[in-house]
Amino acid sequence: MTVSDVDIAVNRPPSTADRPRGPARGRLPRGALLLVARKAGGALLVVWGVVTFTFVVARVVAPDPTGLLVPPGATEQAREQLRHSLGLDRGVFRQYLIYLDDLLHGDLGTSFGTGRPVASDLTGRLSATLELAVPALVVGVLLGTALGVLAAVRRGGAVDHAIRAVTLVALAVPQFWLGLVLLSVFFVNLGWLPGPIGRLPADVPPPPHLTGSYVLDSALGGHWHTAWQAVRQLVLPCTVLVCGIFAPITRIARSAMAEALRSEYIRTAHAYGFGRARIHRSYALRNALLPVITMTAGGVAFAFTGAVLVEGVFGWPGIGQYALTAVQQSDFPALQGFVLYAAVVYVVLYALVDLAYSLADPRIRS
Repeated sequence: MTVSDVDIAVNRPPSTADRPRGPARGRLPRGALLLVARKAGGALLVVWGVVTFTFVVARVVAPDPTGLLVPPGATEQAREQLRHSLGLDRGVFRQYLIYLDDLLHGDLGTSFGTGRPVASDLTGRLSATLELAVPALVVGVLLGTALGVLAAVRRGGAVDHAIRAVTLVALAVPQFWLGLVLLSVFFVNLGWLPGPIGRLPADVPPPPHLTGSYVLDSALGGHWHTAWQAVRQLVLPCTVLVCGIFAPITRIARSAMAEALRSEYIRTAHAYGFGRARIHRSYALRNALLPVITMTAGGVAFAFTGAVLVEGVFGWPGIGQYALTAVQQSDFPALQGFVLYAAVVYVVLYALVDLAYSLADPRIRS
């Protein structure tokens, strides 16, 4: 063998047989698939547990809905006929099996109050909840992150103490009480903003349906007066929701940013002479955003499912008000449909966050 042959043999690229074998291209590793399956199974188990608990409590604790549905002075025979038509004359376990079978077929039942399928009621009210929740969520997340970062950068100063005081008050104040106070000040006393009359004043017709949002539909159709009235209706309920979203995000953003600013790599960046703005923006903030993203998932779930009392106070015709009416009327199917919707939103959001953490950090998987 010549020298050139040795060089070729030594320097030749490895053949396919010599290369280490790994997972096939385009396929997830088996461990990742098992992780996804385990998370999905746990999420389904949680949803089933919430549905079962709600079903039992609604029938054991809530009053008999026939007392609210039959006319005054109705005979006992009329009550029994109504109970039979609603399926309430069967045993609780039999009702539970029928309910699970309907769920597997995509049927959430028929509302006692509206007489329509619960799925249709929830779908019809989702656009109102979206119009209220999305702007509140955007403002709350941006405001909470900005205030938390500012408090951490000015840690120990007057700005930090003021932000912490405002955050503590926002966390302590009940949502419904804050809504009533805002209505008393800005509607009753000052008259600057409209009252709790829903998405539009009674004398303003809704715009043609395009996206489901009255503001966007009015703007796209050129109905600027209607768009302005829809924006005015959003101000007070959005403010209440923003207070419930930004406060916990501010606390977690301040803690994460303060911890990042005390870390070794930040001191090293200062030693290399990098500017404060670059250090805060490019190094500390990026590492502090991970817990903020986790808290944002809770803010999303709160905005879409936790606004029951807010919608009730302001007469907002969303999913939250639908759930509140279902509780008042002992409307079992409507209440169960809302709880199922809320459980799915919470479980999906936190399962996605948990899955992203597990895939990104091997220490969590171990």
